[in-house]
Order: sequence, then C-alpha cells, then structure tokens
Amino acid sequence: MTSLSLGLTMVLDETCISLLLMTGTMMLVGGCRKLTGRHIHSRRPRMFLLELFATFQICACTSELRLLANVQPKPHVALTLTYGFTVLHGLTLTGSTCNPCGTLQQILDGGISVKQGGLKIGAQFAGAVLARIYIHYIWSMGIIEVHSEALAEGCSNPIQTTETQAFSIELLFSTVFQLSILQFEAVKPSLRVHLIALLITMLVYGGGNLTGAIFNPALAFSLHASCFHEKFWDYSLVYWMAPSLGKCLYAFLHLKKHCNNT
Repeated sequence: MTSLSLGLTMVLDETCISLLLMTGTMMLVGGCRKLTGRHIHSRRPRMFLLELFATFQICACTSELRLLANVQPKPHVALTLTYGFTVLHGLTLTGSTCNPCGTLQQILDGGISVKQGGLKIGAQFAGAVLARIYIHYIWSMGIIEVHSEALAEGCSNPIQTTETQAFSIELLFSTVFQLSILQFEAVKPSLRVHLIALLITMLVYGGGNLTGAIFNPALAFSLHASCFHEKFWDYSLVYWMAPSLGKCLYAFLHLKKHCNNT
C-alpha cells in the first residue's frame, strides 16, 4: 500500500469515527429528551432540561465537526456536513432555541417572560459547558490523532481579521439570520428546516474563515472557552455583544415596520 493510499485510509477512518461520535451524541440526547418529556411534568424544569440537552447536542457536534474542516475536497466536505447536521439538528430539536440570542428575540417579541428567558439562557450556557466537558473527555481518550491535536491546541484563534471587522460580521450575520427566519415562518416545517440549514451553510461559507460565523453566544463559549479565558473582553464583544445587538437591531426594524403599517 502506497503512502498516499495509506494516508487517505487514515483520513477516512478518522472521518468515520467523528461521524459516529456525532451520531452517538445525537442518539444520547434524543434519549434524554424523550425521558425528560415523559417523566418531568413540571413546566419549568422540563423546559430547562430540554433546552440544556438541545444546546449540548449542538455544541458537542459542532466541536467535533470543526475538526473535519480540512478534509479534502476542501471546503466541500465541511460545508456538506454542516448542511447535513444542521438539518438533523432542526429535525431532532424541535421546540428548542439553543441560542441565547434567539431567546432574547422571544423576550423582545413578548413571546416569553423575562424570567422564562433567563431560565432558558441559563440552560443554554449550562448545556454549552457540559458539552465542552463531554467533548474534552472524549478527546482525552486519544481515539484518533486529530483529537489529541485539538486537545493540545488551546485557543484556536478563530478571529482571523480585525476586531472591528469580526464584530461587524457577527452583527450582520445575526441580523440577516433573524430576518431570514422571519421570512421562513410561512414555509412548511419540512421545507423550512432545509432553508435554515442552507442559510447557515452559506453564512459559514461566507465568514467561517474570518470569525467562524457562529452568531450564537453559548456555542461560541463552548467552542472557544480557552480564548475567552485569554481575551475575555475581545471575544465577549465579538461573540456575545455583536449577535445580541443584531437581534436588537432586528427587533427595532420589525417594530418600526409595524408602526409604519399601523
């Protein structure tokens, strides 16, 4: 066997293991959410746990998916997997927001109370922290080489541009995402999940090499906790403040449009 074919085989084996890990994580979360819905009858604890498990799934799977960014042909494989797993998340995590900015939007729209929103945001960050602990435990086993490399990497420096540009990108993407979601509300759920997945994939393609195109504060914290530890204010500004301001900007534009129509 030539060195080229041997290397290709190793890459395929590592990719398959990563895909199996993500699939197993989704099955684990599916079981936990099913048990929660069946046995937890109190509304607030059930809402907290469902949101926690959903955010855990997205953060854990995205952490593993990032490791496949350089699989050839690049970036086709990574974008295809991004689209595929986003569709799976949409189909398996119905009813959950998984994004503090989405919860903020629900509060601004009056869909939920501030207290309920605070509970959901707490669940989302708790899920993000648990996902980081879980994925680091998996990586520490050293099942594949890329896991050991990722564990030793520390902060991966996802911001590959100036802080001002990074802030603008996350602000813009958050606003575009929310405006698009509004347009998709009239679409059938079976088609909507694919439109959302396509939108996220396009945003990742457009800005993934500059900021990661995350526009989700909980996910950003789970993926880049080491970076937050080293440069807290810089990363808080880009990955927390920018998407949150994007949601506020959307709410302002939506309110202005509503006032003009009335």
